[in-house]
Amino acid sequence: MKFGNDALRQMAQRNRTTRRRFVREEDGTVTIFACFMILCMLMIGGIGVDLMRHEMERARIQGIADRAVLAAADLDQTLDPETVVRDYFAKAGMSDFVSGVTVTEGLNFRTVKVDATTTMNTQFMNMVGVDTLTIPAASTAEEKVNKVEISMVLDISGSMSRNGRMENLKDAAGVFIDTVLKSETQNLISISVVPYTAQVNAGRDIFDELNIVRDHTYSYCVDFEEDDFDTAEISTTKAYLHMQHFDSGYSWNGSRNEGAISNPGCPKRDFEEIIAFSQNPTFLKSQINQYQPRANTSIHLGMKWGVGMLDPDFNEITKELGVDAVFNDRPSAYNDIETLKTIILMTDGENVNTVRIDDSYYANYNHRRHWSIYPLGWYLNNYVYSSSHSNWRYTKYTSGQANTMLSNICAAARAENIVIWSIGFEVSNNGADVMRDCASSPSHFFRVEGVEISKAFSAIARQINQLRLIQ
Repeated sequence: MKFGNDALRQMAQRNRTTRRRFVREEDGTVTIFACFMILCMLMIGGIGVDLMRHEMERARIQGIADRAVLAAADLDQTLDPETVVRDYFAKAGMSDFVSGVTVTEGLNFRTVKVDATTTMNTQFMNMVGVDTLTIPAASTAEEKVNKVEISMVLDISGSMSRNGRMENLKDAAGVFIDTVLKSETQNLISISVVPYTAQVNAGRDIFDELNIVRDHTYSYCVDFEEDDFDTAEISTTKAYLHMQHFDSGYSWNGSRNEGAISNPGCPKRDFEEIIAFSQNPTFLKSQINQYQPRANTSIHLGMKWGVGMLDPDFNEITKELGVDAVFNDRPSAYNDIETLKTIILMTDGENVNTVRIDDSYYANYNHRRHWSIYPLGWYLNNYVYSSSHSNWRYTKYTSGQANTMLSNICAAARAENIVIWSIGFEVSNNGADVMRDCASSPSHFFRVEGVEISKAFSAIARQINQLRLIQ
């Protein structure tokens, strides 16, 4: 069949039209692009699966490494540290992963480091030429007993006679002392003990180093003023007042001997004095075991002494006290990175109003001798018209002011990086709030009942000998 010229031209025209339409046509291009993107997403997802598997395995190995070095670095660990680390990995089926264990130890520290590594076959990344991934793990732990200066500030006020509190305190303090003072801490850890009631008996040796005009010889307490609680130091040059020696109570045993009152605001017995920088657990516990409940509660005064004995300015006094020669340079400077300064503040109550005798009735020897025999409340009730009682005594500061002073001295201590642990022992909600406010953090506060106080002291002792991951 022959085609005419017209037919050929028409066919050529249709071919040209078809080619032009084909060139312009875009149908199907999105499908091609979508297929390409799906392929990329599958590849990326596959890589993500490989990386997730890698991270899960790395976390598992890292967890074993962390636990292994923590156990090995413990100074109480009697087994060979490297053996402990390798045993942890062996029990996890990872013996071949350990590439090295490094142990460094000395008198007061142990550092354990482990390096571990393995490989993992990939399931998707091999499509792009990555057949395996390396899984590394490394961990370092250290337990170090630094030089530590501890102030134990203990409440021995009258309310400690209830519910066996005093005996529980003695047991708890003993546990703390035995936990902290060990052979390996010899010459590293010192403990000062500050028992407090309505006042703190500094003891004659400390008292004599301060700038105080002595009013009597019955006891050795310092009467601080409000602004003294804004700073940590106890000055050897500032003029402090000698605390009046009297009993604010309302009962009398009939004795007329000089210094006969049984419950003075300022404790007067030798075992009630401050103990400075000791590492003798037998002596410390023997003194604490003699404590007897007495008088009211002034937490802020106990804390003032506890903080002041960690302030470097107190070193001028330390040198004169005849403490263990190795502690003659204590308290150390605040910027001494090798020394931890810490306070354990314990109370079973709350601050109360603080009463003083008017100066006009505490002005001479006869006045002071009189008040060393007769309790203030008893005498006023028996010999002074009630309308005149306010002429004989005054409130030096209220319980609210005392709480503010406590908060201030705690803040001054924290500002110097002194670590404060506080223990509220069978306290009210308000008492708990006051003690929590003083602590370095809410986790440094313990609210306990009964024999739980021993657990609190034990927990603090363990924290002082702190085991920690350092890498």
